[in-house]
Amino acid sequence: MGEPKPPAARARALVKVYGQASASVTALDNVSLDIQAGRFTAIMGPSGSGKSTLMHCLAGLDTPTSGQVFVGDTELTGLDDDRLTVLRRTELGFIFQAFNLVPTLSARENIVLPLTIAGRKADPAHFADLVTAFGLTERLDHRPGQLSGGQQQRVACARALITRPKVIFADEPTGNLDSRSSGQILRFLRSAVDEFGQTVVMVTHDPLAAAYADLVVFLADGVLLDRLEAPTAERVHARMLQFDHGAGAGAVSSAARTIRAF
Repeated sequence: MGEPKPPAARARALVKVYGQASASVTALDNVSLDIQAGRFTAIMGPSGSGKSTLMHCLAGLDTPTSGQVFVGDTELTGLDDDRLTVLRRTELGFIFQAFNLVPTLSARENIVLPLTIAGRKADPAHFADLVTAFGLTERLDHRPGQLSGGQQQRVACARALITRPKVIFADEPTGNLDSRSSGQILRFLRSAVDEFGQTVVMVTHDPLAAAYADLVVFLADGVLLDRLEAPTAERVHARMLQFDHGAGAGAVSSAARTIRAF
């Protein structure tokens, strides 16, 4: 076997506090995590657990109160706004629940938008591969309003992949879709890892969605408490039930003292 790949992204001792003094809320409490390259990682936890905050910090969309975030060898927490914007545009891909397509642009124009903003042109072969993989060949001249929700999210997925990013971050990517379209998007994300060698990080509340990942990490009260390799929907659901119906904050706090990172 070859040498293990270095992490595509990593967090070290992340703390994120919102508000001040008695009104403060700790969303992340000393979180450390490696995102392995070429793997699909799902982040799960009860509502308010800090999972979206963790993803936003990893993606440079939010700034931690303390700690470090790296993409490859680049420390995001040391970049100014201009350099961070360039890094997000060129090295990261984003898929959001609300699609975030530009309504006046065609599907083709939305897919290549990150390259257009950067003054670059798409590799024709890579563009063709993505369009074929996402079943968009007959929809390239359509605007978002002429596409179904599933088709719009497929355009968003192709847009996230067009720059060959180091990491793709997906925030509840199936939250606005029916079960059939959700399954398509999740299979596409899985194939992005298996066929294109991408690294995918997905926040989700859905055990069925998490089962597409290679690894699920669980947060509660801003603390990383557990991880599950080779997940199934049943195993993820059972683990989530432990957090939803566990012994309460005392149990989480006790676990947090002994499980801070892995």
